[in-house]
Amino acid sequence: MLKAVNKKSLQFQAAFVVGILTAGQAHAGNNFSNIAENITGSIEELPGLVTALSYMVGLLMGVLGVLKIKDHVENPTQTPMKDGAIRLAAGGALFALPILFESMLNTIGTTGVNVEPATLNRATFNTL
Repeated sequence: MLKAVNKKSLQFQAAFVVGILTAGQAHAGNNFSNIAENITGSIEELPGLVTALSYMVGLLMGVLGVLKIKDHVENPTQTPMKDGAIRLAAGGALFALPILFESMLNTIGTTGVNVEPATLNRATFNTL
């Protein structure tokens, strides 16, 4: 049976050999353009994740807000009304976040082309 030191040494040697064998392939195509493409490809699904999380947390905040308002109705001296109202407002804001995000994407676009301001081509002033 191998000792722990020998196992670690063996693992390091195996990792070193694999690293040497794949080093030429790994560094052959790494430049700023490829790295930027990889980052862009990796974060493509980020809006879907933000949408799902905002809906789930918004639903949770809404339920907690209703429960806090129920607690306020049962015992107004212990639970202030603002606790439930804040949770309901936060839940509503989180539910609105994906809609706002979608409208921003539709306004700005995803092509990377900058939005240009409107230009004035000609102005005429008529006098009576």
